[in-house]
Parts: sequence; structure tokens; C-alpha cells
Amino acid sequence: MIKVPMTANGFDTLKEELRWRQQEERPRIIEAIAEARSHGDLSENAEYHAAKESQSLNEGRVGELEDLIARAEVIDVSKLSGGTVKFGATVVLVDEDTEEEKTYQIVGDQEADVKSGRISISSPIARALIGKEVGDAVEVNAPGGARGFEIVQVRFA
Repeated sequence: MIKVPMTANGFDTLKEELRWRQQEERPRIIEAIAEARSHGDLSENAEYHAAKESQSLNEGRVGELEDLIARAEVIDVSKLSGGTVKFGATVVLVDEDTEEEKTYQIVGDQEADVKSGRISISSPIARALIGKEVGDAVEVNAPGGARGFEIVQVRFA
């Protein structure tokens, strides 16, 4: 069984989504199916087919969440330290071309959200940063071409 690394926040978010899907969304969908059934002929009942599709998608996601939670390797970032970039680190970078400063936290695949500064451990930037220290220059082969960054700060919050 392959473990899935994630932060405690990411793990809690997955557990909350699973709870919501099982305790709130599932009963709502079952009610929608029952309502659509009461309308008669199921072969031409769009509401029934839409509700069954929602049920299928919801149950698929429930299975996926249960699997992720079972395989989760929760890493407590607050217990990490040091100057080397590793999973859970928050890294401040300076773009060598634009001098723009960017801050990213390296997290698990399921909790990545670039808009809020969380990048996946399997992303090109994170793979280039792992094992580096403050002052190191890294080159990232991004979809838009190679970009150079300098690591300004590494912290574990």
C-alpha cells in the first residue's frame, strides 16, 4: 500500500469532506431520487437520471476519500525544522528574471492550491526545491519554459 503524504490540515479537510458527503450529500441525493421516482415513467425522467448521476459521482468520491484517508501519512509540520527544503516546508523564492518574491508551502497532492500558495510535492517546482537550502539557486522546467529562482527563506510553521 503506497502511503499518501499530507499535512494535518489536509487530512482534516479530507475527513470533513467525507463526513459531508456521507451525512449530508448522500441523504439529499437519496431524497432527490425518491422524489423523481414519484413522478412516474423513469425512462424519460431527466430528474431521476440526473439524481442517479449525482449519486454515482458522490459515491465514487466517497470511495476515493476513504482510500486516501486509509493511506494517509500525516506529517506534523510544526515538529519539523532545519534549513533544508522538505515536505511541509514554506519556501520564499525570488524569481531571478523579475525579482518577484513568491511564497509556497510544499503539501500533498490532494491539498495543493496554487492560488493560496500550496504546491504539490509532485509539482516541478517542489521537486526542484526538495533538498535545497537558503541561498541555493534552482532552475524549474515549468510548462512555460525554464525559470530560475533563488531560495530566500525556509520555514516550518
